[in-house]
Amino acid sequence: MESFYKTHQYLVEHLDFPLRRKLMDDICWEDRLIGIKGSRGVGKTSFLIQYAKEKFFSDDKECLYINLNNFYFTVKAIKDFANEFQLKGGKVLLIDQISKYPDWASELAYCYDHYPDLQIIFAGSSVLRLKDEFSPIVNKVVSYNLCGFSFREFLELQTQCQFNVYSLDDLIHHHQDIANEITSQIRPLAYQEAYFHHGFYPFYLEDYNFSENLLQTMNMMLEVDVVSIYQIELSYLPKLRKLLYLLSTATPGGPNISQLSIDIETSRATVMNYIQYLKDARLINLLYPEGEDFPKKPVQLYMQNSNLLHAMRTIRGETQLLRETFFYNQLQKDYKVNTGAGNAQFLIDGQYLFNVGDRIKGKFDPNVYYAIDGIESGERKVIPLWLFGFLY
Repeated sequence: MESFYKTHQYLVEHLDFPLRRKLMDDICWEDRLIGIKGSRGVGKTSFLIQYAKEKFFSDDKECLYINLNNFYFTVKAIKDFANEFQLKGGKVLLIDQISKYPDWASELAYCYDHYPDLQIIFAGSSVLRLKDEFSPIVNKVVSYNLCGFSFREFLELQTQCQFNVYSLDDLIHHHQDIANEITSQIRPLAYQEAYFHHGFYPFYLEDYNFSENLLQTMNMMLEVDVVSIYQIELSYLPKLRKLLYLLSTATPGGPNISQLSIDIETSRATVMNYIQYLKDARLINLLYPEGEDFPKKPVQLYMQNSNLLHAMRTIRGETQLLRETFFYNQLQKDYKVNTGAGNAQFLIDGQYLFNVGDRIKGKFDPNVYYAIDGIESGERKVIPLWLFGFLY
């Protein structure tokens, strides 16, 4: 146990993460079992350690961070470790890489039932299904999603300015005032291209080649998260990788399931399952008409964020695809995104139709809101596209 305390203290004292994530304020920290889900690379480990740094002194043994990558947990059960920790006065156990441990959900449920004075906060892959009706923790855990950097967060890092988070209703009704306030401090359009290329994943801050790091991260999502959690035979990994590439080069548009099943030499049903796995891993986004969902075929398919789009294909001249990918990505955290109607690509929360582009094409539609690229400020139903990056 003492070696884990030392590791915890070292990590807290040497954490150098330059941005406080908004999710830190959204979580109800009083709950006894909290799950933080997120795709690989979005900063789950830093988030856990940042919480420990904010709430406890580095040498306070009431809080402890552990990583289940440690080989010690091949022979030590989580429930036994948790029992030992709480008997020594531990109050908050932070568990990273939860999916690396077999039968983790049952053990967390045991801890919840038997150690009422112990709080467990754990982080795991976005592929984990914490609310599955058959999960032993379904009625015990409160789960949250940690996303990559929003455009707002990226701007804060680049400019050292602080910006508010706004709701969609804020943007719809007050976008001119909001945009004027922001543009009085910075020129957001000067940073947009960089964000599209590398601003979503926190590891762009590291001194490594971002594109190579992102490709490695994507492969880890497939090899570790999808293959392991869904228990897919490793021999099928090349099919998954090929499918992801084919989907990336086909966007925007709906996937041709029959052709994809031929291309990767598997059944249509398997292709659809693989597509859902890729969505759960937050590698792609699926767009359905309102009221429809998996297992139906999506009408449109996008990469999950613009950084992935840059990594997978040459997108020179495809700025419209980047715009739509960005818009979907920034809204999906807190809003339901469906296929729009008429000249609107998106329907948000079943209420707002949005056309995303660089200008209003054709006749102005009073029933549609326009997310327009290349402008700092809008008017009435014309809203700058970059402003949707301030939703979280």
